Amino acid sequence: MEAHLGTPHVSTPLAEKIKALIRMNGPISVTDYFALCLADPEHGYYQAREPFGRHGDFITAPEISQLFGEMVGIFMVHAWQRHGSPDNVRLVEIGPGRGTMMTDMLRVIKRIAPPLFEGLHVHLVETSERLRGAQRVTLEAYSTKISWHASFDDVPDGFTLIAANELFDAIPIRQFIKFQSAFRERMVGLDADDELAFTTGVATLDPAILPTPITNIPDRTIFEFAPARQAVMQAMCERLRETGGSALIIDYGHMVTGFGDTLQAVRDHDYDPPLAHPGEADLTSHVDFEDLAKVALSAGIHLNGGLRQGEFLYGLGLSERASVLARDKDHAEQRLIAAAVDRLAGEGAGKMGELFKVIAVSSPALNLMPFRPVD
Repeated sequence: MEAHLGTPHVSTPLAEKIKALIRMNGPISVTDYFALCLADPEHGYYQAREPFGRHGDFITAPEISQLFGEMVGIFMVHAWQRHGSPDNVRLVEIGPGRGTMMTDMLRVIKRIAPPLFEGLHVHLVETSERLRGAQRVTLEAYSTKISWHASFDDVPDGFTLIAANELFDAIPIRQFIKFQSAFRERMVGLDADDELAFTTGVATLDPAILPTPITNIPDRTIFEFAPARQAVMQAMCERLRETGGSALIIDYGHMVTGFGDTLQAVRDHDYDPPLAHPGEADLTSHVDFEDLAKVALSAGIHLNGGLRQGEFLYGLGLSERASVLARDKDHAEQRLIAAAVDRLAGEGAGKMGELFKVIAVSSPALNLMPFRPVD
């Protein structure tokens, strides 16, 4: 059995609720724990807290600088042009945070592609009513163009451009841990002190899913499998295949499927043990971009990718736009703009340029900048 790694003896309302569920029904899967932490109607992190910005628990790229959303807007204009500049565009963002990125996207679209701006309708897919309220405030200037939906399936048919920034990392994963000749599902149960702890269930993983033969893998190795993420990717690809369009996916993760425990919690801008403060910390894990790419290709959708975020942003003109933004500013503001560029596109600790990856998918098949052309 896996060693039980308990939490500090600090409880939260959601922790007590989860403990009661476990006492009644036995250990729960990591994916169920993940889902409860983020989406429990009463105590879930995205239902009850303000996660974004300097007063939240973490800062997403759009909150760092307007430059990020502007580059995404430029990409959407390019994709629209490559698709033949169709009329009546659905511009969709799934998981739009506070609406910051969409505001910056719409501003640049309006400036550089007025026909696209006039012919698009914005569809925000958001399950949190509290976050919808924040989005309404942020996007007030564009209110006549915006509709909200609880599900991507509710977005009307039609040519579609999709933006998904830090969406997939918040979709729950399953975890499996190697014991002898099998990978068994990792669960959340209670230890001898009645505290939340990792344990091991009886469900096993099909070895065909693994990237390496099981005989070569040490015991206690963890493998993460994300059928819920596959389902979201599949739904996006099916929509593009039916209506035409492109989707841009940006998230932190790895380009090649591998092993390892990437489940992590962030609380007050710092890492937190995943079982320590359920409902009070953001719970995420790294995104397997190879897995998403396989879903797209199996759905018959053209894949553009992958790039590091830094390569993507610089390829779309981040440096040039930053220079324009800094022009005629005082030295302090110029330093802030330069620091934002470095954080968004640089490499190393605390920077997003290398850890975050980018892919795009299209139907019909189109090669999109700044991705390298695929023959």
